[in-house]
Amino acid sequence: MNIEELYRTYFDIVYRYIRSVSRDGSLAEEVTQETFFKALKKADQFCGDCDVRVWLCQIAKNTLYDHLKKQKKQLPGEEQPETAESHGGEIFEEKLAQRSQAMEIHKVLHGLSEPYKEVFSLRTFGELNFREIGMLFGKSENWARVTYYRARVKIREELEHEDHM
Repeated sequence: MNIEELYRTYFDIVYRYIRSVSRDGSLAEEVTQETFFKALKKADQFCGDCDVRVWLCQIAKNTLYDHLKKQKKQLPGEEQPETAESHGGEIFEEKLAQRSQAMEIHKVLHGLSEPYKEVFSLRTFGELNFREIGMLFGKSENWARVTYYRARVKIREELEHEDHM
């Protein structure tokens, strides 16, 4: 598979994964582009012992973290949503409520410790299967399943806890 086919086939997967982790569309686009550039340079190092998606997501994750280190930024999670007073209209308020709920889920997700956060993101947003996630971490498929399940339980418990406060 040449780089153009690789790009067309896997761009969306890599982009969605990085966007889910960074929650920044322009950053995700930049990191995704850089990921494919690095993949082209490192193509001879790909030995085929894992799925191409796993390999690309690994490059993307490392590229994102390198980029954040250079910028001295952390992954988002503390941003405050805009208030309804800053924009008029009921449609905005509905969107804000949905956004607020999504923000709560993302805050809980980003508050999780590793590997729960990353396994959940890879499965939910990166659309990788458990075998691929296990390979990415150098673990078994069953480890990925259990870790994903535990992440879901932790997220659910935290959301329920916040609802009762």
